[in-house]
Amino acid sequence: AAEPDCEVTHICDVNQQVREQRGAEMAEKTGKKPKLVNDYRELLDDPAVDALMIATPDHWHALLTIHGCLAGKDVYVEKPASHNILEGKTAVAAARKHNRIVQVGTQMRSARVLSDAAEYIRSGALGKVIFGKAWETDRNGEVKLAADSAPPAGFDYQIWQGPAPERPYNPTIVGGHWRWLFDYGTGDLGNDGVHRIDYCRYLMGLEAMPAAVSCSGGKFFFEDDQQWPDTMLISYEYPGKILQYEMRLWSRPRLFNITEGAAIYGENGWLLMSNTNWKAYDAKGKQVAQGESSQGEIQQAHIRNFLDAVKSRQRESLTQEIYSGHVSSAMCHMGNISWRTGKKLKFDAVTETFDDADANQFVGREHRKGFELPAIG
Repeated sequence: AAEPDCEVTHICDVNQQVREQRGAEMAEKTGKKPKLVNDYRELLDDPAVDALMIATPDHWHALLTIHGCLAGKDVYVEKPASHNILEGKTAVAAARKHNRIVQVGTQMRSARVLSDAAEYIRSGALGKVIFGKAWETDRNGEVKLAADSAPPAGFDYQIWQGPAPERPYNPTIVGGHWRWLFDYGTGDLGNDGVHRIDYCRYLMGLEAMPAAVSCSGGKFFFEDDQQWPDTMLISYEYPGKILQYEMRLWSRPRLFNITEGAAIYGENGWLLMSNTNWKAYDAKGKQVAQGESSQGEIQQAHIRNFLDAVKSRQRESLTQEIYSGHVSSAMCHMGNISWRTGKKLKFDAVTETFDDADANQFVGREHRKGFELPAIG
């Protein structure tokens, strides 16, 4: 709505109260009241809708993207691009087959501060780059689930569940704690980690899937109802390079005085990247370069990049096109799968499967009836 050449024509939400509130806010902001929709399939059948912007729980990201592509819509989808690797692979196939513009919401890719940092590294200032480390260190809250209950009036729980397994309505899960449960979320690795992993690999020049992954970690701090780990140390192996991710959701001490970021190490120096700035240091630890921008500027730039690509039909102009977003999302899934199996795993980037049967059972999952994963020929 902040872009003058974009009109928000519909607001779709399974919660009647939320969609009415958002509709009123949009009408006040723009002077035009959008149509309020409960079922997303109504949008797919409307030829006046050019693009979808998806901001749902993780278990809906890929399926909405795929259905949008099949219906001839362009798509902006929040991170992670999928709930599992197979969904992401299918979303890429749908976008390619139907020639759709699909942007993934790891918005740092549109930040000038990130491209400036990458340009500095690629100038050779750090020398040969072999190792990068990204991290998240903070104290999260506990997850305590309330008792199951009946869905409130005006809430379409059948659609909310979508492809996830059937289970009774739970107000705590639907209210936001879905993120910490296997059936709906991807843990903090797919929540915050995907951002830092994404810009770490971008700065390191790693465009492809890693060849292997290993994870040490577990639920060591919280004694609550969340299922995903609160502690992880993941190594992603590439030919001649290693990217590492550290996650401590219980630990207030910060790395390099920031709660989340990435450090890129070369033979002659290193670069520290945060969400809004970067600083480069020589081999003796002296700061030799820097750059910065604002969070608001970054978010809007990413949306603008998507809208410009929708108009130009130039897929290559996207700063985080669906395949690149899928790589970063798949890396999060790989880390989670390595933790769940307790194994170091080799990954085949062509088939997008592992060298291990236990791991491959987590590559995809059976979708609930009525919300099946389409086969893309």
